[in-house]
Amino acid sequence: MSNTIKVESAEQTMAIGEKLAPYLQPQDLILLDGDLGAGKTTFTKGLAKGLVITKPIKSPTFTIIREYQDGRIPLYHMDVYRLEEGGGDDLGLEEYFNGDGVNVVEWSKFVADELPDKYLRIIFRRDDSQGDNVRTLTFEAKGDRFEKMITDILGK
Repeated sequence: MSNTIKVESAEQTMAIGEKLAPYLQPQDLILLDGDLGAGKTTFTKGLAKGLVITKPIKSPTFTIIREYQDGRIPLYHMDVYRLEEGGGDDLGLEEYFNGDGVNVVEWSKFVADELPDKYLRIIFRRDDSQGDNVRTLTFEAKGDRFEKMITDILGK
């Protein structure tokens, strides 16, 4: 079974996030990894739309964590790129991971030691040779619930 799909627009990237949202519940962890500008925040915008969050989704690059409380369940959007030199343990990530919302972590490798055992990782790869918005998304599940989500979302 291939856990990889190709998207050709920001709208398609958002649609995948929106399609994932109904499956999510509190304490779910979604890891988004890939190059700068690969579509991680765009995906999160779709996820937020699917969670019925009405506030605009902005990249948390400089704030590290943005909280959105107005949806079906809260969304905690984290960009830990600036923690490349360490320091994730000072953020209280465990409280978020064990809390009342969905956690989306961009650049998860910088807090790998703090991640729970179960999560869904999506790796975004740009393919600029095929156009500005062409991306390959690879889904990796750790845990049975996330395996089922991938099957349902990708239709495979």
